[in-house]
Amino acid sequence: MKKVLVVDDEPGLRQSLGLLLSDAGYSVTAESDGRKALDRALAEPFDLVLCDVRMPEMDGLTFLRSYRSRGGAALVIMMSAYGGEDAALAAMKEGAYDYLPKPFRPDEVVLTLRKAEERERLGRDVAGLRAQLAIGPAERGLVVESRPMRAALDLVARVAEHNTTVLITGESGTGKEVIARAIHRASPRSARPFVGINCAAIPESLLESELFGHVRGAFTGATADKAGLFDQANGGTLLLDEIGELPVGLQAKLLRVLQEGEIRRVGDQRTRQVDVRVLAATARDLAAEAAAGRFREDLFYRLNVVTIELPPLRERPEDIAPLARHFVARLAQRFGRALVLNDAVVAWLEAQEWRGNVRELENAIERAVVLTDRDVLEVGDFARAPRPTPHAPAGTLSDIVEAAERDAIAAALGQVSGNRREAAKRLGVSLRTLFYKMSRYGLE
Repeated sequence: MKKVLVVDDEPGLRQSLGLLLSDAGYSVTAESDGRKALDRALAEPFDLVLCDVRMPEMDGLTFLRSYRSRGGAALVIMMSAYGGEDAALAAMKEGAYDYLPKPFRPDEVVLTLRKAEERERLGRDVAGLRAQLAIGPAERGLVVESRPMRAALDLVARVAEHNTTVLITGESGTGKEVIARAIHRASPRSARPFVGINCAAIPESLLESELFGHVRGAFTGATADKAGLFDQANGGTLLLDEIGELPVGLQAKLLRVLQEGEIRRVGDQRTRQVDVRVLAATARDLAAEAAAGRFREDLFYRLNVVTIELPPLRERPEDIAPLARHFVARLAQRFGRALVLNDAVVAWLEAQEWRGNVRELENAIERAVVLTDRDVLEVGDFARAPRPTPHAPAGTLSDIVEAAERDAIAAALGQVSGNRREAAKRLGVSLRTLFYKMSRYGLE
């Protein structure tokens, strides 16, 4: 559960935000005084801070400046009924993630926190890729061994220095967000903002305002001008994740931004110039979507200048072992434990399909680490973890039967910590049959 610190001298607002955010699944702590809030924020690990600008004792910007200078890492969102866009820019310069003008709608608060969490998720190196791709394949080889991924990373290194629009495709969990961040870090824009948005995660009624911003009075509740994500990413990079889910009406406006380099806030008659490199990611076949009339063909061609296709993990099994060891090393550092994967575990991991790709592999390893007290991980630590069930079986009946047999053997081995004789007894087969099946399915 994410921890949120609310800092505001108005008791009613503290109470209402506490109830709202608790209902949304957050753990909420409230303080009325900036100085006390600073001490608490530095003493306890908070994920997010909602802080008012005008407060007695210590104002919000002073709190933010002190918090950042003393190593505070939580994302800070400022709130105020005064100042408008100038106050928002001042807060951003001091290191705030976002700015909420008062009064605000309850859904706007929750949406802002969700966006902050999304930004943090994009910031994690899901596949362990290094930021500086241009330093050569030796460094990148820590987590990449397969030929298709090496080719993808070489393409990333080539396009990073140019201001080209890039379309990143691949199944969910293959690391599309990581590739986008890697392009940004290796580009001349690396010192400027990297902003990401999941087009499928925000209601259509709010998405236009999130992307382009709005002016005061544009709609009910728009009590002040608000900058959109294109404004926030000005000079840097904007990742439009799940671009295939973008409503058709917004597709035309995005095309204009890509062609003209200008945006128009909701309710505004003026256009504004922006300098943003757009990266798009999707798990859909946009060519097929365009052919079916569900995606603008002209926008597809504008996005598809350079395409980087990330293969699913099942098509690059050479990457499973280095990725697994990378995740284990990172968890060992995080938890302060001397964690090790033995050869049997690596072989078992390589034999799995990983329908959720790199993300599923990472989650399975973290789950195994959390659920065991051993430092040397065994197959049983993974086999007892729940695995997703496909919605419908694929392939021939023989394929389905073999997959079920392999999973049953792996589960039995996990339940007895790899004791083959005991596993054979549980499965009702001879030891010789078990050895044969293990060899056939790569479970040795």
